[in-house]
Amino acid sequence: MSINRTAKGIVLVPSLLLGGAFMAAGVWVDADGPAAANRPLALGLGAVLMAAGLIAQLLPEPGSAVGQQSQSSSASSSSGKPKA
Repeated sequence: MSINRTAKGIVLVPSLLLGGAFMAAGVWVDADGPAAANRPLALGLGAVLMAAGLIAQLLPEPGSAVGQQSQSSSASSSSGKPKA
């Protein structure tokens, strides 16, 4: 199964939205309330989700420039014509 631009977008959008929601929940929770103990958890989950979405965008796509260069050089060398 290959990685493509659509799959990257499907990973990016939900992870950024959920990560942002967890980060907002961690920031806006009352410091004195009972949910204050969950603040580090919410901030950690938010950071991990946002990082995962952004890292997914950095994965190389199949057929990138490196792969195309090697294919074009092998195609030109295997054309059967003698080089002058």
